[in-house]
This record gives sequence, C-alpha cells and structure tokens, in this order.
Amino acid sequence: MDIEFNNLIQLQKLDKEIMNTSLFLKNVPSQIDEINKKIESSSQIISQAKEKMVQNQKKRRDLEAEVKDIKEKKSKYNLQLNDIKTNIEYSSLLKEIKEAQQKVDALEEEIISEMLAADEIENEIKTAKQKHIEVEQKLSSERDTLQQKKKESEAKKKELTQEKEELMPKIPVEQTGIYLKIFKKNNGISLSPVKDDFCSMCHMRIRPQMLNELKGKEKLILCENCDRILYILD
Repeated sequence: MDIEFNNLIQLQKLDKEIMNTSLFLKNVPSQIDEINKKIESSSQIISQAKEKMVQNQKKRRDLEAEVKDIKEKKSKYNLQLNDIKTNIEYSSLLKEIKEAQQKVDALEEEIISEMLAADEIENEIKTAKQKHIEVEQKLSSERDTLQQKKKESEAKKKELTQEKEELMPKIPVEQTGIYLKIFKKNNGISLSPVKDDFCSMCHMRIRPQMLNELKGKEKLILCENCDRILYILD
C-alpha cells in the first residue's frame, strides 16, 4: 500500500494552521477585555481627580462657613464691649475677640491653601482628560484591529476546515486513523521529516533499515523515540 505522504503532509499543515488560528481566536476575548479594562482604568483616573475636587470644594465651604460663624461671634463681642462695666470683664472679652481673630486668620490661610490645591487638582483633571483621550484613541484602534483580525481569522479557519474536509477522503482510513491517534498524543504534530538521518522532532538517529523502508514509501514508519510518522523530504 502506497503511503499518501503528500496528502498527510498537507493535512499536517492544515491542522497546524487551524490550531494556530483557533488559539488566536480563543485569546481574542481576553485581549479585548484587557483593552477595555485599560480604557476604564484611564477613565477612573479622571473620576478620582474630580472626586478630589469635590472634596476640596466641600472643605472650602466648611471652612468658609466656620469663618462666617466666628466673625459673627466676634461682631457680637465687639458690640458687648460697650456694655461692659468692669475691667476684668472687658479684658476677658478682648481676649475672646483676639482668639476669634486668630482662628479666622488660621482658617483663612487654610482656605487659601485649599484654593491653591484646587488649581493643582484642576490641572490634574485636565492632564488626566488629555491622557485619557490619547489612551482611548490608541487602545480603541488596537481593539478595532483585533476585532478585524478576529473576523479574518474566523473566515480563514472556515476555509482551512473546508479544505481539510475535502482532503481527508483522499487519504486511506488506516493512515488517517494512525495520524489522528498520534495527533492527540503529540500536541497536534503527527509527522516528522527525516533530516541527515535524524528525526527532526526528537533528533534521534534513524536506523539504516528504517531509512530503507522509508524510501520505499510502502508503509508508515514511526520514530522509535517520539512515535511520530517519519517521512523523507523529496
């Protein structure tokens, strides 16, 4: 029985391409998901900066409200000075007025500090927005390219599978049976060409008798080490 080496080699080639294409398609969803996560992460930086601004504005309002309350108390203290009868009470009230002013001064300094921080946060928001635009454009382009490659790979896999289905009937069932058994055992690589009297897959030397049998192409010869179908390149 003549061995259909050319068809078996073509079958191996198709299977390898189908495997590689299938592996690519399998990884596409996780790659797209990773791209979407990066875009979302970039967007979150903007949200975090905006939240900092919200907290900054809230703190400034609280400080300003506190300053207003203290100034109102200070005004009342000043009015009360006119009604004080003793020096002790007068001195005590002056102390209260002084302490109130010190609190106002400290709070107003803090308000200024928060205003300066707000300017920095505003710049931070602008920078984050600009960077997000750049990141989103780049990653969206990568995602579009990946989705296009996915479509092309799906079409390619369909063509390869059809070609394989047309090829299989041309190979004797006994030979495809051995091929498929080795295919499952050896991670999809069933054949190995002999180069310089060695199996190219496991690099084991082929015995002279086996080499003569290979040249006859009358039966399938398996490598004694890796169990793959051996063939000699014409």
